[in-house]
Amino acid sequence: MSVTTYLPTLKQLQYLVALNDEGHFGRAAETCFVTQSTLSAGLRELESLIGVTLVERTRRVVRFTPLGLRIAEKARRILREAEELSDMARAAGKPLSGELRMGVIPTIAPFLLPRLLPKLRREWPDLKLYLREETSQAACDSLHRGQLDCVLLALPYACGDVEAAELFEDRLYVAVPPSLAASLPDRLTPAAIDEDKLLLLEDGHCLKEHALAACNRPELRAGATMLGTSLHTLIQMVDNALGLTMVPAMAVKAGILEGTGVVARPLEAVHAARRIALIWRRNSPREKEFMLLAEALRSIHETD
Repeated sequence: MSVTTYLPTLKQLQYLVALNDEGHFGRAAETCFVTQSTLSAGLRELESLIGVTLVERTRRVVRFTPLGLRIAEKARRILREAEELSDMARAAGKPLSGELRMGVIPTIAPFLLPRLLPKLRREWPDLKLYLREETSQAACDSLHRGQLDCVLLALPYACGDVEAAELFEDRLYVAVPPSLAASLPDRLTPAAIDEDKLLLLEDGHCLKEHALAACNRPELRAGATMLGTSLHTLIQMVDNALGLTMVPAMAVKAGILEGTGVVARPLEAVHAARRIALIWRRNSPREKEFMLLAEALRSIHETD
C-alpha cells in the first residue's frame, strides 16, 4: 500500500517568508498580492500539513517559534532555488528578456537611470525592469533574500558573497557655498576641509563612508554633521551657507547644482573616487545577462 506524502506548496512558503520579512499579516499579504485572510489561511494549512506551530498569533504581535524561524530560512532558500530554475531557462533563451529586479542606491539612481532606461528600452524591448531604490545595506540584504536579482552600487562596500562587474570611477567633489568659492583654490585637499562645516548623508548611505575614507582624517568623522537624507537636500543646505559637502561627479554632470550658487571643486586625495559596480549573487544562472547590462552601463558613461 502506497503512502501519499503531502509537501508544502511554493505559495505557502512564499506566505511564510513574507510574514517573516514584514512581521505583520496585512503588510505580508500586500507584498504577496493577496488578501490577509488568504495569507492567514495558507499559513494555517501549512502548519496543519507539517503538524507544528510556526507562528504565535496575538492581537499586537506576530512572533515566530524557534522552529518557525528555522523553517522560514529554509523556505527562503527553497524559493530562491525555485526562482533560479526559471532563470536558467530564461538565460538559455533570449538574453535580457522577462523580469529583472534591480536595486539602485539613492546616490546613483536619480543621476544614472534617466540615461540608462531609454537605452535599455531600445536595445532590449522584452526586458521588464523593476527598480527598487534602497540604501546599500538594505539592497544587499534584499539581494541575498532573493528579493532582488542585482544591485547597482558604489564600491568599496562589503555586500557578502557576490560577483561584481566594475563599471567606472565616479570622482568626488567638494560642494561649497558661493560665499566661500572665491577664496578657495580650484582643487581642494582634505586638509582644507573644516570639520565643523562638513555636512554628510545620514547613516546607511555608503557615500558618507566613501567621503570620509577619501579624506582620511579621523577628526572629520567626529566633527561632521550627519543629517542629510539626500544629496539634493545637502546641496540646498550648502546653498544656504550652512556648510559644505561631498558630491559625486555623476550628480554634478546630471545638473544637481543647477538653480543654486553652489560651486563644486575636485577633491585632491589618494582615494577621491568611488567605484560604480553592478553586483549579483555568486553562481547566479543569469550572470551573462548581468554582464550585458554592465556593458550597457559602461557605454552610457563613456558617451557622456
